[in-house]
Amino acid sequence: MFIALALIPALAWGSVGLISGKLGGTPIQQTLGMTAGAVLFGIFTIVVYQPALTGRVWISGLLSGLFWAVGQSQQFTSMKAIGISKTVPISTGLQLAGNALAGVLLFHEWKTTHMITVGTIAVVVLIAGAAITSLRDRAASAMGATDTQHNDVSTGIRASIFSTLGYVMYTIIVNYANVDAKAVVFPQAIGMFVGAIIFALYKKSAKDITKLVSYKNVLTGLVWGVGNLFMFISIPHVGLAISYSLAQSGIVISTFGSIWFLGEKKTNKEMVYVVIGSVLVIVGSVLLGMLK
Repeated sequence: MFIALALIPALAWGSVGLISGKLGGTPIQQTLGMTAGAVLFGIFTIVVYQPALTGRVWISGLLSGLFWAVGQSQQFTSMKAIGISKTVPISTGLQLAGNALAGVLLFHEWKTTHMITVGTIAVVVLIAGAAITSLRDRAASAMGATDTQHNDVSTGIRASIFSTLGYVMYTIIVNYANVDAKAVVFPQAIGMFVGAIIFALYKKSAKDITKLVSYKNVLTGLVWGVGNLFMFISIPHVGLAISYSLAQSGIVISTFGSIWFLGEKKTNKEMVYVVIGSVLVIVGSVLLGMLK
């Protein structure tokens, strides 16, 4: 049952990039709209569950949200630079490595030799799948047959690294604090929104707050909030390494969706890479699911 709950974030988070890509806007506008939606979802959890908002919950939630704002804003930046179909696999691989290491080294989630062996194989397969999915057809690129709108590789890679650092810290803080998943959602959303505003002001783009496209992206925040809630609900039952890794299997939705619905170009060879990589991601996710 809890494995099924851990897969809900994959569906929700795998759709975020597609929804934001369809709605449009700058990375700042997308982050502002998304965090506003997360706040609305946080208010919903307060009304429905009425959790105890202790000082520990507020501190861990706010810090986690601030780090998330860094992770998400940088991911949107990378999506603009190199496209969703490249950003998501790269980001996924880095996040899986970081969270798996945290789950094992900091929280000692894999206690037996069998769990360590299978878990390590699963994470390696997941990372390999993510890497293969992002491979490019160099021959086609040289002839200009691939996507030329998303070819700022240096910006994309740099943004993905900062994005990973933000995302890894966002999960580690809440897991370390050991707080109620339903209680932390609202403080976390406040931290996310504050972080998005700070990012906008830093970039001298305060005017983006009032842009219509920012409000449209509230939908992405609501969808993300569903995934976030179910991930933190599943962590106490299946562990950080497993829960987060299963959540990242949404890479399949993001990658294929960006090609089919957003029109990101792929050659036949690159589509082969995408299919092979996606299969490996699914296999890795299944292996992790077998650990519990």
